[in-house]
Amino acid sequence: MRKLISLLAALAFAALSCSATAQPFPSKPVRIIVAFPPGGGVDIVARVMGPKLTEIWGQPIVVENRPGASGVIGTEVAARSAPDGHTLFLGTLGNLTANQYLYPKMPVDPLRDLAPLTQVVAVHFVMVAHPSLPAKNVKELIALAKARPGQINYSSSGPGGAPHLGVELFKSMAKVNFVHIPYKGSGPSFVDLLAGQVSLTCDSLLQSLPYIKAGRLRALGVLGGKRSPLLPEIAAIGETVPGYELTNWFGYTVAAATPRDLINRLYGDVSKVLQQPDFRERIAAMGASVVGSTPEQFGVFMKAESEKWGRVIREANIKAE
Repeated sequence: MRKLISLLAALAFAALSCSATAQPFPSKPVRIIVAFPPGGGVDIVARVMGPKLTEIWGQPIVVENRPGASGVIGTEVAARSAPDGHTLFLGTLGNLTANQYLYPKMPVDPLRDLAPLTQVVAVHFVMVAHPSLPAKNVKELIALAKARPGQINYSSSGPGGAPHLGVELFKSMAKVNFVHIPYKGSGPSFVDLLAGQVSLTCDSLLQSLPYIKAGRLRALGVLGGKRSPLLPEIAAIGETVPGYELTNWFGYTVAAATPRDLINRLYGDVSKVLQQPDFRERIAAMGASVVGSTPEQFGVFMKAESEKWGRVIREANIKAE
């Protein structure tokens, strides 16, 4: 009799467990983790997408900012979240592929502990300076930096982020020296840049374009391989420093243990947003390009980017101060 009762109890527990895991998605609000403070490019894209996903899922989308340690904290929160599809991580070049080379004791490995969903956007970067800096283009900046070695400072979203990598790569290739002032996100970085507390930065057009148009910041050069249609008069840095190029990107991942059928469902729904003409137009107007790769394509891309930036970080001797 005891064996029968135990067997029935086990079967009941298994049935309850299956019922819990088989609940339809989404059964509660969905959060998008952003590993930086509000106001930066990642945060902007997450908040633009939120209402679109709410229309599809019928559940609130909560953008949860978890800044700190150059994105390491938010990355760990995402990697350790329940693999039920209710937590998406909008990661970047920095916290998905570069940080592991700058922080050898990272608590999680993004390539192992997060499953790729889709690359959302390619983010076009620009080098911007406070108007008080006496340089109107990259050529003048290089001359000024060589005349004032170690006297020009620059801000970044934090060690290992694309703004940090962009300037350090420029320093290495142009053979100049700037002083790095890291912040906990692009939002705080821009506060001091706009106030003239730091001289320049490299960051997304998503973040920079309104200030450039308002005359509050001066664009010195775009970081992509060619000029941006939003700033056609501004030369690409590669026109002055041959071979220089950087394009940041944002992409969704989920906890690695998320079931494959749920990953496919999430990818399909996110892709519906990425294909909407009004969304694509809004992203393009802010200085980014919608991508929408498959989970498999994004996984291959992440691995290639990890290898690329690992090599750059070693060769340029970039440090996480």
